[in-house]
Amino acid sequence: MATTVFLPNAKAFLPSLPYPSSSSSTLHAQTVCCRAAGTEASSIVISRRSISFTTLLFTTLRGYSKGRLDDANAAILEADDDEELLEKVKKDRKKRLERQGVISSSAKETAYLQDLVYKLSKVGQAIEKNDLSAASSVLGSSKDTEWVQKVNSAFNKLSSSEEEKTEVDTFNSSLASLISSVSRNDIEASKVAFVASATAFEKWTTLSGLVEQLKGL
Repeated sequence: MATTVFLPNAKAFLPSLPYPSSSSSTLHAQTVCCRAAGTEASSIVISRRSISFTTLLFTTLRGYSKGRLDDANAAILEADDDEELLEKVKKDRKKRLERQGVISSSAKETAYLQDLVYKLSKVGQAIEKNDLSAASSVLGSSKDTEWVQKVNSAFNKLSSSEEEKTEVDTFNSSLASLISSVSRNDIEASKVAFVASATAFEKWTTLSGLVEQLKGL
């Protein structure tokens, strides 16, 4: 007689293993990928932030260093300028003292120049009155008169710069024109020549430092 054996349900003995469905598997893969992508993105952001911060830091330090260098260079240039200015002041002071020494030892020449101031004043007054005969009596008939020679000896001794010598030349040229115009009785030319002579002499006294030594200027 055949015996029939009934086996229990096989599923009851199978462990409950987590076999995901296709949809849950896909979701899990996407989650993993997203997490990986997020981690990578975070790394990129952090890296970029680190680079940006580093760049900013070096830029700031470079700008700071450049600023310090510029300040140092400016300080050096300023120091050089101060030294140059100091040297110029020293030279000017030395030159001024030397000039004062020359003037102090040139009483005779200063007297010649003071006489010139008086003569120019008298000539100017005469020309203003159209009295050229009075002007001629002061000037003389030639630029080779004694008083003109004395004035030029004073110019030669007291003129030290080229600019001063240029004004002396201008004065002598204008004075010769003045004497000639007065001799010709040309009032307009005499006025022009007188202004040119007086102007050149005044400039010379300023350049030479005698403007404070002479009266009537």
